[in-house]
Amino acid sequence: MKKQSATRDAYGKTLASLRDPNIVVLDADLSESTRTSFFAEKHPERFFEMGISEANMMGVAAGLATCGKNVFVSTFGVFATTRALDQIRQSICYADLDVKICATHCGLTVGEDGATHQAIEDISIMRTLANMEVIVPADAHEAGQVTQFLEKHKGPVYVRLGRNKYFNMHENPRLRHRRYYNARFRFGKAQILKEGKEATIIACGYMVTKALMAAEKLAHENIHVGVINMSTIKPIDKEAILKCPKPILTVEEGLVNGGLGSAVAEVLCEDFIDFSKKPMLKRMGVYNEFAESGKAEELLKKYGLTHDDIVAEMKNLLL
Repeated sequence: MKKQSATRDAYGKTLASLRDPNIVVLDADLSESTRTSFFAEKHPERFFEMGISEANMMGVAAGLATCGKNVFVSTFGVFATTRALDQIRQSICYADLDVKICATHCGLTVGEDGATHQAIEDISIMRTLANMEVIVPADAHEAGQVTQFLEKHKGPVYVRLGRNKYFNMHENPRLRHRRYYNARFRFGKAQILKEGKEATIIACGYMVTKALMAAEKLAHENIHVGVINMSTIKPIDKEAILKCPKPILTVEEGLVNGGLGSAVAEVLCEDFIDFSKKPMLKRMGVYNEFAESGKAEELLKKYGLTHDDIVAEMKNLLL
């Protein structure tokens, strides 16, 4: 696998390789972008192009699921989670149907497409829905594993995929100890990628590699922090959150309101309150605003989400 590749690419290629004959795939006029075109090429009889009609597509997906089909639905994250929200809630989640919504072009790193296409609130929306589970692969390697997992998994799932090319953690030359960073997806379980006694960075998706780079830079300054890949955000791994060294810094390329940071905060507030110590949590992400158009890395810099920003926030948290 190349040193940089997009999670949407791994999803599309892996989806096309799945053997379950009950799998059907629906797309909303974006199959080239979502990479479901790989499946369409290999299994044209089980691929349905629904046109620019996302709400209708979710309704059709629900109908196919009631007939015993294993349904994968793809479109851009912003269209899946806002334009088709009513149908997802009423037709898919309420009936607890076997529909996997694998949305691409999510997060701040959509870049030049700008605020209208940056799905930064998708995690917040999807994790509030009853019966819906939420997964955010950290790199292409893990995205392939997630897609394989979905072949046999039952019930509604939202998978957040990116357009921008990620470093594959197991092949990243910018991470010195990359043998420790293999992403091994286990549903509902966090991956402890780096041990550290002083604090912990919990990240998801594109920001996991940034977190690892920040942790290595901090180690050069004799500050040893752990890094956790929280690829399953719902159901979240409470045990990992409660056991990891405090304080915690959460990092995500989306809204902090209702996102990964909020999910971690909920666990801490319900199960681990100790106000006698320093603050145990700081959330990094986009705060209550729409972002803007620009190159992915430039946007991460503007909104304070580079690995240097993570280093600075961790130092502030440890003071």
